[in-house]
Amino acid sequence: MHNRRHAQTGQRVKLNTHRWWRDAVIYQVYVRSFLDSTGDGIGDLAGVRAGLPYLKKLGVDGIWLSPFYPSPQHDHGYDVADYCDVDPLFGDLAEFELLMTDARRLGVKVLLDIVPNHCSSEHPWFQEALVSTPGSAARARFHFADGRGPDGAEPPNNWHAMFGGPAWSRVTEQDGTPGQWYLHMFTPEQPDLNWRNPEVGAHFDHALRFWLDRGVDGFRIDVAAGLYKHPDLPDSPDPEADARTRDSVNPLAWNQPEVHDVWRHWRSVCEEYTARDGRERLLVGEVSVPTAREHAQYVRHDELHQAFFFDLLSAPWNADAFRKVISEAMQDIAGTGSTVTWVLNNHDQVRTVTRYGELGTEGSGLGAARARAAALLMLALPGAAYIYQGEELGLPEVVDLPDDVLTDPIFRRTGSRARIRDGCRVPLPWSGHASPFGFTSGVESAKPWLPQPAYFAEYATDRALADTRSFWHLYRDGLQLRAGLPQLGEGALRWLDTQPGVLGFVRGDGLVCAVNFGTAPMPAPVSGTPLLSSGPCAPGVLPGSTAAWWISDCTNP
Repeated sequence: MHNRRHAQTGQRVKLNTHRWWRDAVIYQVYVRSFLDSTGDGIGDLAGVRAGLPYLKKLGVDGIWLSPFYPSPQHDHGYDVADYCDVDPLFGDLAEFELLMTDARRLGVKVLLDIVPNHCSSEHPWFQEALVSTPGSAARARFHFADGRGPDGAEPPNNWHAMFGGPAWSRVTEQDGTPGQWYLHMFTPEQPDLNWRNPEVGAHFDHALRFWLDRGVDGFRIDVAAGLYKHPDLPDSPDPEADARTRDSVNPLAWNQPEVHDVWRHWRSVCEEYTARDGRERLLVGEVSVPTAREHAQYVRHDELHQAFFFDLLSAPWNADAFRKVISEAMQDIAGTGSTVTWVLNNHDQVRTVTRYGELGTEGSGLGAARARAAALLMLALPGAAYIYQGEELGLPEVVDLPDDVLTDPIFRRTGSRARIRDGCRVPLPWSGHASPFGFTSGVESAKPWLPQPAYFAEYATDRALADTRSFWHLYRDGLQLRAGLPQLGEGALRWLDTQPGVLGFVRGDGLVCAVNFGTAPMPAPVSGTPLLSSGPCAPGVLPGSTAAWWISDCTNP
């Protein structure tokens, strides 16, 4: 422990020398699909509270809650109408307080998802802008602009939205005539805020403090490389790049230099609260930028504490590819003094079992084996790790949802199923042999908001806990071992000389991790019996699609 002087009282407050977030394992709770306490088929905060003992038993350090703020739910809460309240769909502020109380009692950190790039078209600010005139203060909070062409009938520039279609929509003015256009880099229901207007920053200062005053441990920041647009809003040389890749590619709309000033300010707000009680608050950003070096700029000592490193998630199942992205992250991101924040999945991506297996099936044995191996690899890497709900059950992607139940705005905007996200958001199975599999508390006839396939019975939580060979036990055992090695989240990493297709490294604390990316058995880099393995593993042999951990006293970086 060491002391820091309180900024206002001058008294000393104790700070932990170990900064919890540097090696934390956080569980992403997609609230509407976690556990339903009311029987309406939609998960809620009371359901999250009921599930906290399960997550404590799993061994995670904290949870990240998807948006539960008041919202018309056009993008499932990422279209926020009020940043300082709870949508009745998920509960109320009193229920949130109960959740925080239980989380503190169990020692589980709580992070909230905050969405500063855009708000809902039903946010009071945007509703005011719609009835205001061009050039008004209300419209200056957003990106309103006159159209091009003789009647202003063409959008102000050629940008396309990430979820498909033009990034601009035209409003009808109060006199009934076609009017200005407004920018929305996702959907028309999510107008982008204009962060060059100081009112916007002040609005989010208030929101941050509202939740920090209620005890939250930090924030996951949606679209953290967004916020600022090029001040001239010029045409893009590749206007459809964002929609084509479904990523933040347009250099005129994302990753503008001014955004770093926002994160410096938000960091100072968090530091203010830390100075009061010695409890560090965390900022972790959804940062999608082209290179690890640009990523590192967001986690400099006075900006975000961490930012998700998505390159591991997107890497093909290949030893050389994994080694390349891990090496770049360790060099560029860890070099800033932060730690890498590893992810294999989230609410926007195809689940790992399916991604590593064969798309179009409910998961293959190969996909499951690779997903288990990838989980051990991620948990062995220096830094923090985020686990998406259901990954600890080995859930596959639900790839055959009928069109009439799909809710993803990408499908509504494009009509294409190619990149829809509903399949990884199907409500979790908890128990039983038929839907709703215990997801809806006490109401067996209730229908979850997305239908659960019959085969989810094989992945139900009660079965996973009873089967020591399950994904759940692999995650739990990995998390327990990780917690018992105090340097596991920190320290050096040295690559080992291994057979082709095998990736192996040793850490400064003596932990050895090796993954066989091939299908044939290979010699293991360590001769003894593994401490933990993702599949059956004899001494000295590493089977195909398998990862293992050893503790070695003779291999030091």
